[in-house]
Amino acid sequence: MASRNCKNNILSIFQFSVTLLALCLVHSGADFDRLEYALKSDHHQSLSVLVVGDWGRKGLFNQSQVAAQMGIVGEKMDIDFIISTGDNFYDDGLTGEDDPAFEESFSKVYTAPSLQKQWFSVLGNHDYRGDTLAQFSSLLTKKDKRWLCLRTHVIDAEVVDFFFIDTAPFQTKYFTDPEDHKYDWRGVLPREKYLKNQLKDLDNVLKESKAKWKVVVGHHTIQSAGHHGNTQELVDRLLPVLLENNVDLYVNGHDHCLEHISNPDSPLQFLTSGGGSKAWKGDIHEWDAKTLKFYHDGQGFMSMQFTKAEVEIKFYDIFGNVMHKWSASKGHDFM
Repeated sequence: MASRNCKNNILSIFQFSVTLLALCLVHSGADFDRLEYALKSDHHQSLSVLVVGDWGRKGLFNQSQVAAQMGIVGEKMDIDFIISTGDNFYDDGLTGEDDPAFEESFSKVYTAPSLQKQWFSVLGNHDYRGDTLAQFSSLLTKKDKRWLCLRTHVIDAEVVDFFFIDTAPFQTKYFTDPEDHKYDWRGVLPREKYLKNQLKDLDNVLKESKAKWKVVVGHHTIQSAGHHGNTQELVDRLLPVLLENNVDLYVNGHDHCLEHISNPDSPLQFLTSGGGSKAWKGDIHEWDAKTLKFYHDGQGFMSMQFTKAEVEIKFYDIFGNVMHKWSASKGHDFM
């Protein structure tokens, strides 16, 4: 109940700013709050988004360099908003609402004019090692109006629906073998009930969606050739829901790399954007070359551009170079 109240509190802030942000809260039949994002008329029904993950290191490990290139690309694309795939603050989340790490790792790093847009964030496992509820607090929004972090929600952007989910509680090892880490599971326990409800609610909102494109955003990998590899709990429990509901893209962080894996049995694509700061050089596992379309063991970020007919994905390094591009249209894919 406490986490629900925090969520409603922060959403009220965004309703107050609806004209500025082009956002509006709409009731959903499931327990996923729905935020409607109105496309700008001069965009001809297109939406442009940047995606970055695993970033919060006070500008270190090339975080500032990634942020600078995001600003340049963001201006060229005239982006609508930014998505964070989690692990927003290292090493152990925020200590509370007044933790200076919020401004040191977020407000003072992503300073480019083009990045002064709405940020939508999910929680990563490192975020759960701090005061989890702090990231949901309306006080952070007062400090920086760009910030919005919720456990689960939907962004209805007309041509595309984004479904944000909470993946850390799926990982059994965080509960059974936390090592020397302490996780803040307030709002999650009892765990199995939380997971079942989240999967049921996600299934409901996916079935309700009439958007041309469906994108699910979580922190943990489903499929990855990177350090953490596949998250078996998500393969077993989340992946079937995505496939049943014809989800187009699953976007995640967790592995500190940039990566694109295709699904041979469906149009679903797995996109990892976890290169916001510290990366792991040479940390890649063997993978089928037919499905591993791209892998970069360094820092960078991703862009997504949607129209009713097409989606285009690009991955950028810390110099702003496009390293990989993938496009698709409904009915056929093309490189």
